[in-house]
Order: sequence, then structure tokens, then C-alpha cells
Amino acid sequence: MSLEKTVSDCKLIDLPQIHNRQGNITPLNGNTDWPFDIKRVYYLYDVPSGESRGGHAHKTLNQLIIAASGSFNVVINDGIKSVTVTLNSPSLGLHLVPGMWRELKDFSSGAICLVMASAHFDESDYIRDYDDYKKYIHENS
Repeated sequence: MSLEKTVSDCKLIDLPQIHNRQGNITPLNGNTDWPFDIKRVYYLYDVPSGESRGGHAHKTLNQLIIAASGSFNVVINDGIKSVTVTLNSPSLGLHLVPGMWRELKDFSSGAICLVMASAHFDESDYIRDYDDYKKYIHENS
């Protein structure tokens, strides 16, 4: 498999919003509002100040990451270029394509990170060491 994706392929997606005087709602429709079906949903919360999450890449997994509450930064790295994206709105999602190293950090107090994934958990899809990631990118480009 050739890795042709870069950080530029990771896109912010404006999610649909339905406004109402009693509150807002954002429906999440897989393969309609983003380019993959949802197979797994999870969320991160109560991340202590100064801690980070992620620190890995996925070989085949697509993800949509949303700040359901509060804010945090997502640092995306393709082995050559690194960009930082701030998520701070529940109506904005970040689509992470396969092959990107990611780190989530700078969580605000009470932040909730909601993640939609294209596949169920599979440990063999993870690359958890950055040196191994660099080798993987080199061997698959």
C-alpha cells in the first residue's frame, strides 16, 4: 500500500446545526456528512491539565474528531509536515485520514473529545512509536 496522504488531506468539516430556542442539535450522519461509515464511537474526558492523548497513527482507520465540549488542540504529522488544529466548537469536526500521526493536547477544563471511527478497535492498525511510524511511512511511500 502506498501512502499518498498528507496533513493537507485532513479537513475541517462544518457539521449540520439545527437551531432552536430550547437548544441546538447536530445530527451526525455517517457517509453523508463525512466520507466514511461509523463503526465505533468513543469519547475522552477528564484529561488532567498538561496531559496529552493520542501519540500514535493508524494504518487504515479514518476518524472524525469533535470537541463536544470545551477545546483542545490536535497536532497532525505526516512524517514531513506538522500542523496544529484547534477544536473548540461542537459543530466542527476534524477528519483524520489514515497514516497521520496525531497528538491531542491543551485540553481545557471540562473538555470532551468525541471520536467517530471507520472501524472497530484493532491493535494491529496502530503504530504507537514515532520511530516505527517514520519507518512505516518510508517503506510505504
